[in-house]
Amino acid sequence: MISCDYCANYAYDEEDECYYCDINLDEDEMYRFLSSNYKECPYFKSGDEYAVVRHQI
Repeated sequence: MISCDYCANYAYDEEDECYYCDINLDEDEMYRFLSSNYKECPYFKSGDEYAVVRHQI
C-alpha cells in the first residue's frame, strides 16, 4: 500500500496546521470512494519529481 505522505495531492494547510487530501470529489464520488475496498488509492499521484529521471537512467 502506498502512503499518502508520498502523494502529490497530500497538501499541508498552514491555517489548520495539518495535512489533507487535496482531491476535490463530489458527493457521489466520495460515497464510492469511502464505501469501496481499495487496496491502493485510485487518486494517488506520485509527488516524486525525480521518478522520471531515475527511470530513464
